Amino acid sequence: MSWTPPPARPGHPYHMYDAIYAQPGALRLVTRHNTAALADAAARVREAEHLWIAGIGTSWHAALVGELLFAQVGRLGHRARAVHAFELVSYWPPPGPRAAVVVVSHRGSRRFASAALGRARAGGGAGIALTGKGGEGVEEADVLLTTVDQEASGTHTVSYTTALALLATLAAEVGGDADVPAALQGLPDHLALLLGQESWEDLAARFGDRRRYWVVGGGPNTATAYEGALKLSEGSHVAAEGVHCEQFLHGPCAALEPEDLVVVIATPGPAHARCVDVARVAREIGAPVLALAEEDDREIGALATETIALPPVPELLSPILAVVPLQLLTYHLALRRGSNPDTMRADEPAHGRARAVLAL
Repeated sequence: MSWTPPPARPGHPYHMYDAIYAQPGALRLVTRHNTAALADAAARVREAEHLWIAGIGTSWHAALVGELLFAQVGRLGHRARAVHAFELVSYWPPPGPRAAVVVVSHRGSRRFASAALGRARAGGGAGIALTGKGGEGVEEADVLLTTVDQEASGTHTVSYTTALALLATLAAEVGGDADVPAALQGLPDHLALLLGQESWEDLAARFGDRRRYWVVGGGPNTATAYEGALKLSEGSHVAAEGVHCEQFLHGPCAALEPEDLVVVIATPGPAHARCVDVARVAREIGAPVLALAEEDDREIGALATETIALPPVPELLSPILAVVPLQLLTYHLALRRGSNPDTMRADEPAHGRARAVLAL
């Protein structure tokens, strides 16, 4: 099923806005309609010698979070690995008969995601698809986990956070962890509070004319940095780059200018200290810092131009919350710039022609 741009809305609210604000309700429901499939998938993963989590784009970022979830919560350690679906199909040896492959694909129609499932089955292993409802191209999966109805917006939001919730739930079932499911139950309320805590229009106005947007994080929020930059590019069409905190300090920071914005995802955990160092570097260069951190984090607060308070949750679950301010920043930057955040510019002649020559 190929994605085509949705019917254009003349202005706010675009489809992306509806999807962002649907996330608390979607998170409350997503595990309930997957109970049997989660148990089936968990049994297959437990029997596997190796687990591969694969995806492309936003789904690749979900796979990166999934890798840490399965390694730690699922107690698989080095048996769990995230791999880009293109790389798994094109460069890696086929998964063996004792392997399980979890393929994340929001629409289910991407050819390399489908091919990754096919390779798992052809090698005698288990293929598990995690996709939106009605997704096509995943018929070869042994187990199907579904998130939400297909998003009208090309800038995916709710399908990403619900995919993370399903990966966390599956990892907890594999590892017999009771704490993660309990923590997941509190996320919808946390998210509802987060959606209402800031004046997102004012934030976009304050940081709307930056030369470049850097999004920096570490650990599980490395994926959040990548995803936040992708949203900014897709939805508001700005130049954005997602970078690991340590990697940023080893070269990319040389390209930082005072006209940029540095978004630092400074949740508690081993990466926090290096995220603080990123904020120090940005401050010395003169670039404003937007920090996503817990409310009582005085260390990062002293360095930040603006701080968005994140509720305290286990670090491995924090990407579900930390990505939402980046979704909202994207949306309101798009409004300020006169961009349609739903279409990825496919409604513009040059970009429409460019997409027409691609087979995704």
